[in-house]
Amino acid sequence: MLITHGLVVCMTEPDRVIEDGALLVRDGLIADIGPTRELLASYGDPRLPGHETDVIDADGKLVLPGNICAHTHFYGAFARGMAIPGQPAADFVQILQRLWWKLDRGLDLEGARYSALVCLVNAIRHGTTTLIDHHASPNAIDGSLSVIGQAVRQAGLRAALCYEVTDRNGMTGAQAGIRENVRFAQETRRQPSEFIRAAFGLHALLTVGDDTLEQSVEAARESRVPLHLHVAEGQADQAHSLSEYHMRVIERLLLHGALTSQTICAHCIHVDAHEIELLAGQNACVTHQPRSNMNNAVGTAPVIRMLDAGVRVGLGNDGFSNNAFAEMKFADLLQRHTQADPRAMGADKVIHMAYSNNARIAGLFWGQPVGALQIGAHADIVLADYRPFTPLTASNAPWHILFGMDGSEITDTICAGRLLMRNRQLLTLDEAEIAARAREIALETWARVQTMD
Repeated sequence: MLITHGLVVCMTEPDRVIEDGALLVRDGLIADIGPTRELLASYGDPRLPGHETDVIDADGKLVLPGNICAHTHFYGAFARGMAIPGQPAADFVQILQRLWWKLDRGLDLEGARYSALVCLVNAIRHGTTTLIDHHASPNAIDGSLSVIGQAVRQAGLRAALCYEVTDRNGMTGAQAGIRENVRFAQETRRQPSEFIRAAFGLHALLTVGDDTLEQSVEAARESRVPLHLHVAEGQADQAHSLSEYHMRVIERLLLHGALTSQTICAHCIHVDAHEIELLAGQNACVTHQPRSNMNNAVGTAPVIRMLDAGVRVGLGNDGFSNNAFAEMKFADLLQRHTQADPRAMGADKVIHMAYSNNARIAGLFWGQPVGALQIGAHADIVLADYRPFTPLTASNAPWHILFGMDGSEITDTICAGRLLMRNRQLLTLDEAEIAARAREIALETWARVQTMD
């Protein structure tokens, strides 16, 4: 595949912007990149030795790396429009109890599959090609990750999958969650796929006792997969840790060997200076989900302090839409608003999180680079019909992306050199069929939820 005549923003460090640029894709990787005239001179023949080359004329569109979502929940898709009886939740714990812990218990394997598929449709449409998912379905644990993995393969995207281990459904449920993570890690080794990777999932530590935590850390270590968990998303997480264990959440993770360079800590809103030092010292990853944090009214993560301390902070969506460009905007605006300082954050820091840091987090799972357009990187590429009316250069590209772009402008999505969407037409998924079946399954799921105490 040869993509020509695009405004190519490479998202390397330092960044490189190529006007009238082109990329050659071969065997799922970026084989060459440069001005269109140079690549056409070298690869203009429609047939290369052993390879057939399709030429895509970008016609001046923006060419970017596919977006990476460093933390999401496919299973939350059926929450959209679902009515919960009773008074609105007053705090984050009530939100968990009244909404999410009922919804996940209402899912069966078919619900897990279609909640993933609708999110994957949304990802392709908005240019997200790599997703790190955190799944929960307490009444359908066994095999759930394989079902989701099948949906990911059908879509043609990349995903790292794990199951949420927790004690909130009893020790039987906790053990089943541990087994599912281990089973899936073994499956991904027996049946290797470029697109599917395994992690080991944990809920927030306020629902995980020491025995389960230690078993999970050991199982993740033996399975040789990263640990992916929620950390200090709400104040209740810290209050529980201080009350029950007389230490803060990050300290408890460190004590049990759960804080390493292979740990992905989602949220980290209520962490203090010492905990930030520990995160940086252990080279742990943190993911920031501003839209979800605002929706749940849980506070604003100290993102700037973590970045300044050297913490690898990336950007996820926590189950919100896969419009990464919207998440980037909120990441910037939330910091400015909270600090009442228009100088806070800035597009350069946001883009560093969304591309460079997310690429490093994805690097825990995929050896070759993702999230950048460079020779040897995975050919995960999106085209956007963004026509800047002011100059776009390497120095101001972050501001164009933050204040000019939106996911609705994505016209073409490519993952591993395969077209998943061309001119806004999905090529791997039947969006109408998926939406129709999802509506039926959502009604069944909601009916089960309504019967729960």
